[in-house]
Amino acid sequence: MSAAVLFDVPAPAANAKPKEKRPAPVYAERRWFADVDRVTYLGTHQPAWLEREEFANDCVPLCIAHQRLDGRKTMPRAVTPWMLDFGGYKHLEKFGVWTLSPYEYAAAARRYYDEIGLMDVCAIQDWMCEDEILAKTRLTIDDHQIKTVASFLNLMTLDAELPWMPIIQGRTLDDYLRCIDLYDQVGVDLTLEPVVGIGSVCRLQKTDEAARIIETIWGMGIRLHGFGFKKTGLRRVAHQLYSSDSMAWSYNAVNRAPMPECEGTHVHCGNCPKYAMAWRNQLLNSLPDDPQLLLAA
Repeated sequence: MSAAVLFDVPAPAANAKPKEKRPAPVYAERRWFADVDRVTYLGTHQPAWLEREEFANDCVPLCIAHQRLDGRKTMPRAVTPWMLDFGGYKHLEKFGVWTLSPYEYAAAARRYYDEIGLMDVCAIQDWMCEDEILAKTRLTIDDHQIKTVASFLNLMTLDAELPWMPIIQGRTLDDYLRCIDLYDQVGVDLTLEPVVGIGSVCRLQKTDEAARIIETIWGMGIRLHGFGFKKTGLRRVAHQLYSSDSMAWSYNAVNRAPMPECEGTHVHCGNCPKYAMAWRNQLLNSLPDDPQLLLAA
């Protein structure tokens, strides 16, 4: 998925004049929370961040895509927990199929698990259900759901010791419930899984429909991970998500001036750990401590 779609960054017109960049966020200290924070993974393009002490000291979990690790001769050694994503939307958008076999992906994930350490969870090779992906694959939502469930089964068969995260896919509440049924039919009780990803909802995260989908599945006792959730979406459903991740801070930083302490160091803070921490702290501080307040927000 392009940054413009996923993070609501409008594409500039061909003849548009450059706009003055907005100021960077002011660094805010992290507040303590009861159970509102859950697990909020900070997305990053930089594998070396896994070794940075500031993330370990503040207990900040990271999210890194397979493409950022693939082909490296040596791996960083993690000092903070992290999750492995695949960047599947861009992959299917480009190729229309998975070009990496389950054998290859399982072998790669095993290497990351052993050499990097501290891996919390690794996403499967799921099949997204956005219109443009369906147009590219020329398959139906039902087909994508079956292939997603098959991916979990294949990867579990290849290496059941890895923390594979099953993912449910769909477009409507009925779609997601049908996908849950598919897992149940092959003997996978999602209520027993540590966490279950919910795909293809990032565009809907501001809507009542997304809130209804997540509330219904949360009510079934399934611990959900929300892909690509940022502040507006989290304020609606943070109390019903076990975990979430976001790269929104990086796209946000590209369109803003660098932080005062970063001026002269880089043009923008799109790969700046100080900015990432400031953004994440502001995100968490914006969530009410009381889950009941989240419902009214």
